[in-house]
Amino acid sequence: MISLRQRIVWASLLGSAALASSGAFAQAPAATPSTAAPTAATAPADGTAAPKAQHKRMDPAQRMERMKEHRAKRMAALKDKLKLTSAQEGAWTSFTESRQPPAGARPQRMDRAEFAKLTTPQRLERMQARQAERSAMFAKRAEATKTFYAALTPEQQKTFDAETAKFGGHGHRGHRGHGGHEGHHGAAPAKS
Repeated sequence: MISLRQRIVWASLLGSAALASSGAFAQAPAATPSTAAPTAATAPADGTAAPKAQHKRMDPAQRMERMKEHRAKRMAALKDKLKLTSAQEGAWTSFTESRQPPAGARPQRMDRAEFAKLTTPQRLERMQARQAERSAMFAKRAEATKTFYAALTPEQQKTFDAETAKFGGHGHRGHRGHGGHEGHHGAAPAKS
């Protein structure tokens, strides 16, 4: 996978080569095709600088499994950094259970065609109901987080604050550290 930095470097190199070759053409209008060859040589042979036109979308079940694994690793790392005592284990268990997605499958979104058939007031009611569900889930998680936080020592609280601040504040979707997608992970109370 090519990082954003590598893409920028390749784009800069290709842009520089294009400008250099166009400048050469401007100075020597009767240039032969051999002057264009250096620009083609700057592009990678395997085509890695090209955008991922054939990017396959991950299966939702695989995606959910990856998210669960990532969440488990993140929570295990947090637990290690907090250095919890045996007396704090119960609070940790309650906290981590509150972080889990609701039991059962997530309610399926309504098909776009079906949603389009609804009247505007019906669509607004659907959206308001979903928002109420999310608000109730957030309130439950926030309360569990506050309870766990109160069970921590001041030093553990500092660690918890520092570690959970990395998650941003805009829900749990997104790709932390993938060029410009920062801030898509939920803050400690909102993250799942």
